[in-house]
Amino acid sequence: MKWTGRRESSNVDDRRGISGGKLAAGGGVAGLVIYLLYTLLSGGNIDPAQVQQQLSEQGNQTSQMTPEEQAADEERAKFVKVVVAETEDVWNKIFAEGGNQYTEPTLVLFRGSVASACGNASSASGPFYCPGDNKMYIDLSFYQDLQNKLNAPGDFPMAYVVAHEVGHHIQNLMGTADKVNRLRQQLSETEFNRYSVMMELQADFYAGVWAHHAQKMKNILDTDDIDEALTAANAIGDDRLQRQATGQVTPDAFTHGTSAQRMYWFKKGYETGDIKQGDTFNDPSLKK
Repeated sequence: MKWTGRRESSNVDDRRGISGGKLAAGGGVAGLVIYLLYTLLSGGNIDPAQVQQQLSEQGNQTSQMTPEEQAADEERAKFVKVVVAETEDVWNKIFAEGGNQYTEPTLVLFRGSVASACGNASSASGPFYCPGDNKMYIDLSFYQDLQNKLNAPGDFPMAYVVAHEVGHHIQNLMGTADKVNRLRQQLSETEFNRYSVMMELQADFYAGVWAHHAQKMKNILDTDDIDEALTAANAIGDDRLQRQATGQVTPDAFTHGTSAQRMYWFKKGYETGDIKQGDTFNDPSLKK
């Protein structure tokens, strides 16, 4: 992605110094996700002590950052800030064309753990958006997890992740998040999981819409960027993560969509650039 020298978002709450000032050298989202999936899919209960052990092992592998690590961390932070700025430009334009005003979200950078309006979270949870405070929370160690743990190299996978979280912000602004959240109390876990999948796939679609318009407006994409995003979408599909964790696939437990679905909806958003074509909630193939 052509990002060097471009505008960085000012909607940033940098808490990296507050949350410990350490850089994870190992562990992170991949190991904990695999443990959680294995436990749930095998019918067991999650052992809080085991979760703590996972996090402790990650913590034991951290050290005060060297100057080289600090420089690399700052480079990743600048990249993410530029991506957020690019999403601001695109979504401000799209909302204005529809006669609406876009409310920009805030990016929170943290290390290790963080408090949000949606509760406390650790870096092992991966990036997330909290509708309660309109903020996106990212530990930059996930950038390394994408490349080293999930085999999604390059810089654009992280841009896709950021744009996906912005997609959840779009859903919040449009009232979609509230509608789906109200269903949580009305449906069984299996039934609600289907709506969770639809939410996540729509966020993937919005990420693709962003890439379409960012390229059209500013020609920011390198030749391999879309392929890198599709590789990342494939890497974080529910079926692939479940198979990696347990050797089997349990569709009723899907919450984000299969690798094929995630790639399809991102690509559809990128190819059409039309926000109206992302109604995942009325796609017959997702209601089965």
